[in-house]
Amino acid sequence: MSSAQSAVAQDRISRSAQAEADVVLSGIRKTYGDVVAVDSIDLEIARGEFFTMLGPSGSGKTTTLRVIAGFERPDAGRVRLGGVDVTNRPPYDRDVNTVFQDYALFPHMSVGDNVEYGLRVKGVKRAERRRRADEALALVRLEGFRDRKPVQLSGGQRQRVALARAIVNRPQVLLLDEPLGALDLKLRQEMQSELKRIQQEVGITFVYVTHDQEEALTMSDRIAVFSHGRIDQIGSPADVYERPANEFVAAFVGISNLLDRDGRRFTIRPEKIRLLGEAELGEPGDHVERGTIREVVYAGMVTRYVVGLEQGGEVVVVRQNVSGPEPAEREGQPAAVAWAPGHTFDIEPQREEDE
Repeated sequence: MSSAQSAVAQDRISRSAQAEADVVLSGIRKTYGDVVAVDSIDLEIARGEFFTMLGPSGSGKTTTLRVIAGFERPDAGRVRLGGVDVTNRPPYDRDVNTVFQDYALFPHMSVGDNVEYGLRVKGVKRAERRRRADEALALVRLEGFRDRKPVQLSGGQRQRVALARAIVNRPQVLLLDEPLGALDLKLRQEMQSELKRIQQEVGITFVYVTHDQEEALTMSDRIAVFSHGRIDQIGSPADVYERPANEFVAAFVGISNLLDRDGRRFTIRPEKIRLLGEAELGEPGDHVERGTIREVVYAGMVTRYVVGLEQGGEVVVVRQNVSGPEPAEREGQPAAVAWAPGHTFDIEPQREEDE
């Protein structure tokens, strides 16, 4: 095969892969004056995937979502939905819906009318609107709430109505911009499970934006970690947590210990480290270091220890409270820690702009 034939074959493969994906971003760049919000983003999101864009404020995740929705026009790059280039199409001409943190419900309308609104705009007949709205309300477990007004609902219920309104049209892609940010911790945790259940039942591609690492790890099929307008890592929750690509990802996604030993920089998670008793030597093959306990924090199910190491640096160690109501160890005591070398991962240094 000639090089020209090879290039044509590769282009066909690329176009075929893009047709299989619901969302394809190619070289997306967006600036606001001198501020680069998104810088050369390339991304493919598979059909039916629960995909999360995770990062701190200002990292570019929400701007990327708005580019997919059509609320922002990129300065460079292309947006494809279901294999169709929609870069220059307005939001109403894209097969996507968006769920926002503030619900954006019409306060003067009933729950049923809120859910039916998009169908009514499309000219769907009344009986069909009601049937589909009732199906959507049942999916979010709000049967019997059709005639209530949003003000009569809790925050979690209002978010469910917003979700029902977004999925009643069965869009190709559902975009969710920090939708649980206004809820308290217990409601957020309940809604995490509900969102994943709903996504699996309807089979719609979900693109979810959050700064909450637990949300991302709990719900996602894959996660893209954003930093300063770029993607630092894309992978499954286990990949991103267990094998962070660089120092930023290791520090942002959960708690991670970073150590330098013998010219090597590596990361190890707190739950992979054991705090040894006085007579313990660790398991065969373990790496063992000695130090001093600097901090002890009792947190109910676990106790968190900060141990300063004689070889330099410190590590956070997490231990489950299975033996008693309070830990026996105290600040200032000598201690030893151990970990299996296989639980450490070499890591790239942090980029200058992340410091």
